[in-house]
Amino acid sequence: MQHTVSIFWFRRDLRLDDNAALYHALKSNNNVLPIFIFDTNILDKLDQKNDARVSFLHHTICSLQDKLVKENTSLIVLNTTPVEAFRLLLKNYKVDKVYTNKDYEGYAINRDNEIKAYLQQHGIELICFKDHVIFEEKEVVKDDGLPYTIFTPYSRKWKAKLDDFYSKSYPSEKYLDNFYKHDAKPIPTLNELGFEQNTDIEIPNLTVNELIISKYTQQRDFPAINGTSKLGIHLRFGTISVRKLLQLALTLNETFVNELIWRDFYHAITFNFPHINDGKSFRKEYDLIAWRNNEVEFDAWCNGKTGYPIVDAGMRELNATGFMHNRVRMIVASFLCKHLLIDWRWGEAYFAKKLLDFDFAANNGGWQWAAGSGCDAAPYFRVFNPTLQTQKFDKELKYIKKWIPELNSFSYPKPIVVHEEARKRCLLTYAMALKK
Repeated sequence: MQHTVSIFWFRRDLRLDDNAALYHALKSNNNVLPIFIFDTNILDKLDQKNDARVSFLHHTICSLQDKLVKENTSLIVLNTTPVEAFRLLLKNYKVDKVYTNKDYEGYAINRDNEIKAYLQQHGIELICFKDHVIFEEKEVVKDDGLPYTIFTPYSRKWKAKLDDFYSKSYPSEKYLDNFYKHDAKPIPTLNELGFEQNTDIEIPNLTVNELIISKYTQQRDFPAINGTSKLGIHLRFGTISVRKLLQLALTLNETFVNELIWRDFYHAITFNFPHINDGKSFRKEYDLIAWRNNEVEFDAWCNGKTGYPIVDAGMRELNATGFMHNRVRMIVASFLCKHLLIDWRWGEAYFAKKLLDFDFAANNGGWQWAAGSGCDAAPYFRVFNPTLQTQKFDKELKYIKKWIPELNSFSYPKPIVVHEEARKRCLLTYAMALKK
């Protein structure tokens, strides 16, 4: 007779410690079968076969497998669609319940609804927990129950609501003996998944640098300084616990805590205003803007050849490393939308392709902020002046010269637009659209 198991489905939570749904699964009545699905619905859309994020994900799954094998269990790793994966699992195992942690993006919500319905047909419950954020969905709302669309009052309510209950860790690592015991199962190779190892881009390590966090307020805006945590990819894939990071940040630096609140805020926006998942502006009237969408200028922006050094340095950093400094992200995004009048969705898609720490909620929120179309956005008449931004944040040009060695040579391009002319054109174009 088949042994009854509960399944734990790893997704954006690739760790054994302080894992909410894993904790509840391991404390349930059944032994727990851990699974991971390389979702072909997602992977098939990736253009680059040496995508560094897939290399990182594969490496992380292999590391997780090594830890699980020491506990006399094994991941079941499937390379297919989620529905097909569960069809195969139900053929081979007697499953009582499926545990997983929530995801708040449009595709994830639709996927989970589909899986929930499929499992219900077989008398199996899908049980989901909050793990990826501190506060989710409608946990932080206005007094009238409506979701916040402005960050500052949201953050005030967030801080007022925070207590030990919300920030405490789940000691899932204490119950690893409750995994279903079976022999190690093979994990598909990268080649079998249709990808190649990326050896060009270095993944930031998982070490939490307390000194960087403690000096975050003073250093975070200066791209030449190693002043940001670079933990984005680890938060994205859950190789680090957001609760443990918050516990540390609360003792070290409030500005860093605010960054974690921004993260919750954008996930709440994504959940509560699902039209943004479909490529729509948060403020619908901004979809009336007559973008120029000049492909030659877009190509110059993508390749760091606009003639604006701070913009070009940022884009070259992104292309070479999969990372871009946060202050510079704002500058390059503003330049694309405001100076070049190129649709923010073009920039959003380019970042989605290149950023190691790509996360739909934060990426969409940041781009709509820059374009003026988002919640709590910069007003449309605020147009970053790249020269002034350079003087404020890279005065000695250390960051710029690192990425643009030809800065003072004839081979460096002339500016593709004149700042003041581009600014006037932007204000006129936006004003015409928003009057309608």
